[in-house]
Amino acid sequence: MNTARRPAARHLTGWSAAGLLLLLPTVAAAWLLVLASERGSRCLMYGEGCSGVPGGALYGCFWAAFALGAAALAWPRTRWRAARAATVVLQWCAQLTLGALVLGDA
Repeated sequence: MNTARRPAARHLTGWSAAGLLLLLPTVAAAWLLVLASERGSRCLMYGEGCSGVPGGALYGCFWAAFALGAAALAWPRTRWRAARAATVVLQWCAQLTLGALVLGDA
């Protein structure tokens, strides 16, 4: 029974680490795509037509994804596997929501 739990714990660690490694590239790529659009360049150059998404929502999603990923990595592999899996799922949800918020106002 212990050997069956180890691969699942390694998968959770892998997904959590991948999320943390991809957090900054996801945000950077989303902002590059936004700034490459006409609306984004107009916002950058003239300050008009900028995003209507509050900055607190973007920062909140970013820090939530980071904190959840760090918590999932620091979590002992053998304890509360279901809660650790839920933490990884929430990490990815926060990260994808952040990307969608940035891209949605392009």
